[in-house]
Amino acid sequence: MPRLATSDHYTLDLPAGHRFPIAKYALIREQLLWQGIAAPEDFYEPGLCAEEDLLRVHTAEYWHRVRDLQLTPREVRNLGLPQSPQLVRRSLSSSAGTLQSAVRALRDGIGLNLAGGTHHAFADRGEGFCVLNDQAIAAAHLLARGLARQILIVDLDVHQGDGTAAIFRNEPRVFTFSMHAGANYPLRKEQSDLDIALALGTGDAEYLAQLRATLEPLVERVKPDFIFYQAGVDVLATDKLGKLALTPAGCRQRDELVLGLCHARGLPVAVSMGGGYSERLADIVDAHCNTFRVAFELWP
Repeated sequence: MPRLATSDHYTLDLPAGHRFPIAKYALIREQLLWQGIAAPEDFYEPGLCAEEDLLRVHTAEYWHRVRDLQLTPREVRNLGLPQSPQLVRRSLSSSAGTLQSAVRALRDGIGLNLAGGTHHAFADRGEGFCVLNDQAIAAAHLLARGLARQILIVDLDVHQGDGTAAIFRNEPRVFTFSMHAGANYPLRKEQSDLDIALALGTGDAEYLAQLRATLEPLVERVKPDFIFYQAGVDVLATDKLGKLALTPAGCRQRDELVLGLCHARGLPVAVSMGGGYSERLADIVDAHCNTFRVAFELWP
């Protein structure tokens, strides 16, 4: 039975009209309960990420400036979120959620974080709403503790996982795979171990065919013993920042394909939510809930 990391720290106060849909984190938990996908006992509080864990990935100089609210105005603009003690707690809590999800996946087969996927965070800087790179922190923890030998990061957010790619550029034990919209943020792409840049407007059939043709052979080649899945829902046609054209059904089929492969092969998988910026908050929440619904169907 999957367990879900969640915390009141996942939300924070943002200026009125801010384009980051911070309300989704609480709403997803409520909807999972209301729809009967998850029960109250399926949720747990992950705590805060230990400094020892985040410093395996991030430079001490960067982390200390984040912690002490010393980011420059330019860095804050690149981040897209105002610096505050709330943001620091949120970043530590979300990173702990993914780390704990990874540890639980080793026992349960899957671990789910109702946040995370902050793949634009680099070792020495944050960008694109991402302060700390949760999946990189969790992957480094597994390697340091001898809990994984070869890790595959499957990043299906509509934006390239540039921070993750840069962090693990020289780490052969972590294979980074990003399938994203090509002509989209970030303007300057990094080099993942495997990048697939899709044409703008790519819809369900082409997207799923490409993923199906890529993922299973990739697993055969990399031979991971652990998978991280970044399940951004900004691939939807309704997304304001995405530029792809998946339907909600296509997005769910994407989740079924990735999680189904992990389940069939007995590969532990930790899931982080990633982005979603549809005009209607309900579209974002529904799509994320579908990811968790698929997980509960496969691991009842």
